[in-house]
Amino acid sequence: MASARTTDGQLHIPSIDITAYRDGDATERDRDTVAAQIDQAARTVGFMQIIGHGISAGTLAAFTAATDAFFALDAATKMTYRCPPAVNRGYSPPKSEALATSLGLITPADLFESFNVGSQAGDFTDITLPQEDYPDNIWPAEVPGFAGAVQAWFEAAGGVARTLVRAFGRALGVGDDGLSRFTTHSIDTLRMVNYRLPAADMTVEPDQLGMGAHTDYGIVTVLWADQAPGLEVLGSEGFWHPVQPAPGALLVNLGDALARWTNDQWISTMHRVAAPIVGGVLVPRRSAAFFHDGNVDAVIAPLPTCVEATSPALYEPVTVGEHLRAKLAGSRSQIPVADAQREAARLASR
Repeated sequence: MASARTTDGQLHIPSIDITAYRDGDATERDRDTVAAQIDQAARTVGFMQIIGHGISAGTLAAFTAATDAFFALDAATKMTYRCPPAVNRGYSPPKSEALATSLGLITPADLFESFNVGSQAGDFTDITLPQEDYPDNIWPAEVPGFAGAVQAWFEAAGGVARTLVRAFGRALGVGDDGLSRFTTHSIDTLRMVNYRLPAADMTVEPDQLGMGAHTDYGIVTVLWADQAPGLEVLGSEGFWHPVQPAPGALLVNLGDALARWTNDQWISTMHRVAAPIVGGVLVPRRSAAFFHDGNVDAVIAPLPTCVEATSPALYEPVTVGEHLRAKLAGSRSQIPVADAQREAARLASR
Protein backbone atom coordinates (compact mmCIF):
# COMPACT_ATOMS: atom_id res chain seq x y z
CA MET A 1 0.00 0.00 0.00
CA ALA A 2 1.43 3.38 -1.02
CA SER A 3 -1.45 5.70 -0.21
CA ALA A 4 -2.77 7.24 3.01
CA ARG A 5 -6.13 6.31 4.48
CA THR A 6 -8.72 9.06 4.30
CA THR A 7 -11.98 9.49 6.20
CA ASP A 8 -14.92 11.09 4.38
CA GLY A 9 -12.43 12.37 1.82
CA GLN A 10 -10.26 14.07 4.44
CA LEU A 11 -6.62 13.28 5.22
CA HIS A 12 -5.54 13.62 8.84
CA ILE A 13 -1.86 13.56 9.78
CA PRO A 14 -1.51 13.18 13.55
CA SER A 15 0.83 15.24 15.74
CA ILE A 16 3.03 13.08 17.95
CA ASP A 17 5.13 14.43 20.82
CA ILE A 18 8.36 12.42 21.13
CA THR A 19 9.57 14.14 24.31
CA ALA A 20 9.30 10.86 26.23
CA TYR A 21 12.00 9.41 23.97
CA ARG A 22 14.31 12.36 24.68
CA ASP A 23 13.60 12.60 28.42
CA GLY A 24 15.75 10.32 30.54
CA ASP A 25 13.15 10.47 33.33
CA ALA A 26 10.24 9.32 31.15
CA THR A 27 8.55 6.09 32.16
CA GLU A 28 8.23 2.97 30.06
CA ARG A 29 4.51 3.67 29.96
CA ASP A 30 5.20 7.11 28.48
CA ARG A 31 7.34 5.54 25.75
CA ASP A 32 4.73 2.85 25.11
CA THR A 33 2.18 5.62 24.51
CA VAL A 34 4.42 7.30 21.94
CA ALA A 35 5.10 3.96 20.24
CA ALA A 36 1.38 3.19 20.03
CA GLN A 37 0.68 6.59 18.44
CA ILE A 38 3.44 6.00 15.90
CA ASP A 39 2.14 2.51 15.11
CA GLN A 40 -1.34 3.85 14.40
CA ALA A 41 -0.02 6.60 12.11
CA ALA A 42 2.38 4.24 10.35
CA ARG A 43 -0.35 1.73 9.54
CA THR A 44 -2.88 4.25 8.25
CA VAL A 45 -1.17 7.40 6.91
CA GLY A 46 2.61 6.89 6.79
CA PHE A 47 3.10 10.56 7.75
CA MET A 48 3.29 12.27 11.15
CA GLN A 49 3.78 15.78 12.52
CA ILE A 50 6.57 15.40 15.08
CA ILE A 51 6.74 17.85 17.98
CA GLY A 52 8.95 17.74 21.03
CA HIS A 53 11.90 17.14 18.70
CA GLY A 54 14.24 19.51 20.56
CA ILE A 55 15.78 21.35 17.60
CA SER A 56 16.30 25.03 18.40
CA ALA A 57 14.99 27.94 16.35
CA GLY A 58 18.55 29.25 16.10
CA THR A 59 19.80 26.07 14.45
CA LEU A 60 17.00 26.34 11.88
CA ALA A 61 17.58 30.06 11.24
CA ALA A 62 21.30 29.59 10.59
CA PHE A 63 20.59 26.64 8.31
CA THR A 64 17.96 28.37 6.17
CA ALA A 65 20.14 31.49 5.86
CA ALA A 66 22.99 29.35 4.56
CA THR A 67 20.86 27.48 2.03
CA ASP A 68 19.22 30.71 0.83
CA ALA A 69 22.65 32.17 0.20
CA PHE A 70 23.72 29.17 -1.85
CA PHE A 71 20.62 29.04 -4.04
CA ALA A 72 20.93 32.80 -4.64
CA LEU A 73 24.29 32.24 -6.38
CA ASP A 74 24.36 32.50 -10.15
CA ALA A 75 23.74 29.32 -12.13
CA ALA A 76 27.31 29.04 -13.42
CA THR A 77 28.73 29.14 -9.90
CA LYS A 78 26.27 26.54 -8.63
CA MET A 79 27.10 24.24 -11.54
CA THR A 80 30.73 24.04 -10.39
CA TYR A 81 29.42 21.94 -7.48
CA ARG A 82 27.58 19.43 -9.64
CA CYS A 83 28.67 15.81 -9.21
CA PRO A 84 28.24 12.88 -11.63
CA PRO A 85 24.78 11.24 -11.41
CA ALA A 86 26.20 8.23 -9.58
CA VAL A 87 27.46 10.46 -6.73
CA ASN A 88 24.62 11.57 -4.46
CA ARG A 89 26.35 14.76 -3.34
CA GLY A 90 26.57 18.38 -4.40
CA TYR A 91 24.33 20.38 -6.69
CA SER A 92 21.52 19.18 -8.98
CA PRO A 93 20.21 21.85 -11.37
CA PRO A 94 16.56 22.29 -12.41
CA LYS A 95 15.14 19.57 -14.65
CA SER A 96 18.07 17.20 -14.03
CA GLU A 97 15.94 14.60 -12.25
CA ALA A 98 12.53 12.98 -12.57
CA LEU A 99 11.59 11.19 -9.37
CA ALA A 100 8.64 9.35 -10.90
CA THR A 101 11.12 7.23 -12.84
CA SER A 102 11.91 5.52 -9.53
CA LEU A 103 8.38 4.08 -9.92
CA GLY A 104 8.98 2.95 -13.48
CA LEU A 105 7.07 5.90 -14.99
CA ILE A 106 8.08 8.44 -17.64
CA THR A 107 7.27 12.10 -16.87
CA PRO A 108 8.63 15.57 -17.66
CA ALA A 109 11.77 16.43 -15.66
CA ASP A 110 11.14 17.96 -12.23
CA LEU A 111 11.50 21.71 -11.61
CA PHE A 112 13.47 21.65 -8.37
CA GLU A 113 17.15 22.37 -7.78
CA SER A 114 18.94 20.86 -4.80
CA PHE A 115 22.17 20.48 -2.87
CA ASN A 116 23.00 17.20 -1.11
CA VAL A 117 25.35 16.29 1.71
CA GLY A 118 25.49 13.07 3.69
CA SER A 119 27.33 10.51 5.76
CA GLN A 120 30.91 9.85 4.59
CA ALA A 121 33.06 6.73 4.81
CA GLY A 122 35.52 8.67 6.97
CA ASP A 123 32.82 9.34 9.57
CA PHE A 124 33.06 5.70 10.68
CA THR A 125 36.59 4.92 11.83
CA ASP A 126 35.89 1.39 13.04
CA ILE A 127 34.69 -0.03 9.72
CA THR A 128 35.71 0.10 6.06
CA LEU A 129 32.83 1.32 3.93
CA PRO A 130 32.45 1.65 0.14
CA GLN A 131 33.23 5.16 -1.06
CA GLU A 132 30.52 5.01 -3.71
CA ASP A 133 27.85 4.65 -1.02
CA TYR A 134 29.47 7.04 1.49
CA PRO A 135 31.06 9.71 -0.75
CA ASP A 136 32.83 12.80 0.54
CA ASN A 137 30.86 16.00 0.90
CA ILE A 138 31.68 19.11 -1.08
CA TRP A 139 31.12 22.60 0.29
CA PRO A 140 30.55 25.88 -1.60
CA ALA A 141 33.38 28.29 -0.80
CA GLU A 142 31.25 31.27 -1.86
CA VAL A 143 28.96 30.99 1.20
CA PRO A 144 30.82 31.66 4.47
CA GLY A 145 29.61 29.41 7.29
CA PHE A 146 27.67 27.11 4.96
CA ALA A 147 29.36 23.92 6.10
CA GLY A 148 28.94 24.63 9.80
CA ALA A 149 25.27 25.59 9.56
CA VAL A 150 24.39 22.65 7.33
CA GLN A 151 26.31 20.14 9.45
CA ALA A 152 24.51 21.42 12.57
CA TRP A 153 21.14 20.78 10.92
CA PHE A 154 22.33 17.42 9.59
CA GLU A 155 23.24 16.32 13.12
CA ALA A 156 20.02 17.67 14.65
CA ALA A 157 17.73 16.07 12.07
CA GLY A 158 19.74 12.86 12.34
CA GLY A 159 19.15 12.85 16.08
CA VAL A 160 15.40 13.03 15.48
CA ALA A 161 15.59 10.18 12.96
CA ARG A 162 17.57 7.94 15.34
CA THR A 163 15.14 8.69 18.17
CA LEU A 164 12.25 7.70 15.92
CA VAL A 165 13.93 4.45 14.88
CA ARG A 166 14.13 3.44 18.54
CA ALA A 167 10.42 4.18 18.93
CA PHE A 168 9.69 2.25 15.73
CA GLY A 169 11.37 -0.82 17.18
CA ARG A 170 9.20 -0.70 20.27
CA ALA A 171 6.07 -0.19 18.18
CA LEU A 172 6.93 -3.23 16.05
CA GLY A 173 7.57 -5.48 19.04
CA VAL A 174 11.32 -5.90 18.52
CA GLY A 175 12.44 -3.50 21.27
CA ASP A 176 14.07 -0.07 21.18
CA ASP A 177 17.24 -1.52 19.66
CA GLY A 178 15.49 -3.91 17.28
CA LEU A 179 15.78 -1.60 14.26
CA SER A 180 18.65 0.57 15.48
CA ARG A 181 21.03 -2.34 14.88
CA PHE A 182 20.48 -1.77 11.16
CA THR A 183 21.58 1.87 11.41
CA THR A 184 24.97 1.83 13.15
CA HIS A 185 26.63 3.18 9.98
CA SER A 186 23.53 4.43 8.21
CA ILE A 187 23.59 5.96 4.75
CA ASP A 188 22.12 9.35 5.57
CA THR A 189 21.50 12.18 3.12
CA LEU A 190 20.33 15.74 3.63
CA ARG A 191 18.73 17.21 0.51
CA MET A 192 18.20 20.98 0.51
CA VAL A 193 15.64 21.96 -2.15
CA ASN A 194 14.58 25.17 -3.86
CA TYR A 195 11.44 25.27 -6.02
CA ARG A 196 11.23 28.82 -7.45
CA LEU A 197 12.88 28.15 -10.79
CA PRO A 198 14.25 29.91 -12.67
CA ALA A 199 11.77 32.82 -12.79
CA ALA A 200 8.33 33.44 -11.35
CA ASP A 201 6.74 33.69 -14.81
CA MET A 202 8.37 30.62 -16.34
CA THR A 203 6.25 28.20 -18.39
CA VAL A 204 5.43 24.89 -16.74
CA GLU A 205 4.88 21.93 -19.08
CA PRO A 206 1.71 19.81 -18.80
CA ASP A 207 2.09 17.28 -15.94
CA GLN A 208 5.37 18.91 -14.87
CA LEU A 209 5.84 19.05 -11.12
CA GLY A 210 8.13 20.65 -8.60
CA MET A 211 9.06 17.09 -7.67
CA GLY A 212 7.45 14.04 -9.27
CA ALA A 213 5.36 11.43 -7.51
CA HIS A 214 7.47 9.01 -5.50
CA THR A 215 7.86 7.08 -2.31
CA ASP A 216 10.98 7.67 -0.24
CA TYR A 217 13.57 4.96 -0.43
CA GLY A 218 14.93 4.33 3.06
CA ILE A 219 13.71 3.99 6.65
CA VAL A 220 12.45 7.43 7.65
CA THR A 221 12.49 10.99 6.28
CA VAL A 222 12.59 14.06 8.53
CA LEU A 223 11.34 17.09 6.60
CA TRP A 224 11.48 20.81 7.26
CA ALA A 225 9.55 22.92 4.76
CA ASP A 226 8.18 26.41 4.28
CA GLN A 227 4.54 27.17 4.96
CA ALA A 228 3.91 27.28 1.22
CA PRO A 229 1.79 25.16 -1.11
CA GLY A 230 3.27 22.22 -2.93
CA LEU A 231 3.57 19.01 -0.93
CA GLU A 232 0.74 16.60 -1.70
CA VAL A 233 0.02 13.11 -0.34
CA LEU A 234 -1.90 10.45 -2.27
CA GLY A 235 -5.03 9.35 -0.44
CA SER A 236 -6.67 5.94 -0.57
CA GLU A 237 -9.51 7.28 -2.71
CA GLY A 238 -7.02 8.29 -5.42
CA PHE A 239 -6.88 12.05 -4.86
CA TRP A 240 -3.90 14.22 -3.93
CA HIS A 241 -4.19 16.06 -0.58
CA PRO A 242 -2.16 19.20 0.26
CA VAL A 243 0.00 18.93 3.37
CA GLN A 244 2.04 21.51 5.27
CA PRO A 245 4.16 21.11 8.40
CA ALA A 246 2.37 22.31 11.53
CA PRO A 247 4.00 25.33 13.22
CA GLY A 248 7.10 24.17 15.07
CA ALA A 249 6.72 20.59 13.83
CA LEU A 250 8.81 18.42 11.55
CA LEU A 251 6.90 16.41 8.98
CA VAL A 252 8.02 12.78 9.05
CA ASN A 253 7.22 9.98 6.64
CA LEU A 254 8.25 6.37 6.24
CA GLY A 255 10.28 4.92 3.37
CA ASP A 256 10.27 1.81 1.21
CA ALA A 257 12.93 -0.01 3.24
CA LEU A 258 10.83 0.23 6.39
CA ALA A 259 7.71 -0.88 4.48
CA ARG A 260 9.67 -3.95 3.38
CA TRP A 261 10.92 -4.62 6.93
CA THR A 262 7.32 -4.45 8.17
CA ASN A 263 5.98 -6.60 5.31
CA ASP A 264 3.84 -3.65 4.19
CA GLN A 265 2.10 -3.39 7.55
CA TRP A 266 3.52 0.14 7.70
CA ILE A 267 3.06 2.47 4.74
CA SER A 268 5.63 4.16 2.53
CA THR A 269 3.21 6.76 1.24
CA MET A 270 3.17 8.17 -2.28
CA HIS A 271 3.72 11.92 -2.36
CA ARG A 272 4.78 14.68 -4.74
CA VAL A 273 5.45 18.41 -4.82
CA ALA A 274 3.24 20.34 -7.21
CA ALA A 275 4.74 23.42 -8.80
CA PRO A 276 4.17 26.02 -6.03
CA ILE A 277 1.94 28.37 -8.03
CA VAL A 278 -0.19 31.09 -6.45
CA GLY A 279 -2.03 33.54 -8.66
CA GLY A 280 -0.44 32.09 -11.77
CA VAL A 281 3.19 32.57 -10.70
CA LEU A 282 5.73 30.35 -8.98
CA VAL A 283 6.14 31.38 -5.35
CA PRO A 284 9.21 30.76 -3.17
CA ARG A 285 9.27 27.37 -1.52
CA ARG A 286 12.14 25.70 0.30
CA SER A 287 12.51 22.36 2.02
CA ALA A 288 15.15 20.15 3.55
CA ALA A 289 14.69 16.39 3.73
CA PHE A 290 16.92 14.23 5.93
CA PHE A 291 16.86 10.63 4.70
CA HIS A 292 17.85 7.98 7.25
CA ASP A 293 18.32 4.90 5.09
CA GLY A 294 20.20 2.24 7.09
CA ASN A 295 23.53 0.43 6.85
CA VAL A 296 24.71 -0.33 3.32
CA ASP A 297 25.15 -4.01 4.21
CA ALA A 298 21.94 -4.39 6.26
CA VAL A 299 19.59 -6.99 4.80
CA ILE A 300 16.02 -5.78 4.33
CA ALA A 301 13.74 -8.73 5.05
CA PRO A 302 10.39 -8.77 6.86
CA LEU A 303 10.73 -8.75 10.65
CA PRO A 304 9.60 -11.91 12.45
CA THR A 305 6.85 -9.94 14.20
CA CYS A 306 5.43 -8.94 10.81
CA VAL A 307 5.21 -12.41 9.21
CA GLU A 308 2.53 -14.99 9.96
CA ALA A 309 0.95 -17.93 8.20
CA THR A 310 -1.81 -15.61 7.02
CA SER A 311 0.69 -12.84 6.15
CA PRO A 312 3.65 -14.47 4.38
CA ALA A 313 6.72 -12.47 3.39
CA LEU A 314 5.96 -10.22 0.39
CA TYR A 315 9.56 -9.39 -0.52
CA GLU A 316 12.78 -11.20 -1.26
CA PRO A 317 15.73 -10.09 0.91
CA VAL A 318 17.85 -7.26 -0.50
CA THR A 319 20.59 -5.14 1.03
CA VAL A 320 20.07 -1.46 1.72
CA GLY A 321 22.88 -0.66 -0.73
CA GLU A 322 21.33 -2.66 -3.57
CA HIS A 323 17.91 -1.15 -2.90
CA LEU A 324 19.13 2.47 -2.82
CA ARG A 325 21.35 2.17 -5.89
CA ALA A 326 18.44 0.95 -8.01
CA LYS A 327 16.15 3.75 -6.86
CA LEU A 328 18.72 6.53 -7.26
CA ALA A 329 19.76 5.31 -10.69
CA GLY A 330 16.19 5.65 -11.90
CA SER A 331 15.72 9.18 -10.59
CA ARG A 332 19.02 10.63 -11.75
CA SER A 333 19.32 8.89 -15.11
CA GLN A 334 15.59 9.44 -15.79
CA ILE A 335 15.44 5.77 -16.85
CA PRO A 336 12.37 4.04 -15.33
CA VAL A 337 13.05 1.45 -12.61
CA ALA A 338 11.64 -1.91 -13.68
CA ASP A 339 11.16 -3.41 -10.19
CA ALA A 340 8.52 -0.98 -8.90
CA GLN A 341 5.30 -2.62 -9.97
CA ARG A 342 3.38 -2.09 -6.72
CA GLU A 343 4.05 1.64 -6.55
CA ALA A 344 3.58 2.28 -10.28
CA ALA A 345 0.27 0.41 -10.39
CA ARG A 346 -1.06 2.42 -7.47
CA LEU A 347 -0.15 5.72 -9.10
CA ALA A 348 -1.39 4.74 -12.57
CA SER A 349 -4.81 3.74 -11.18
CA ARG A 350 -5.69 7.24 -9.93
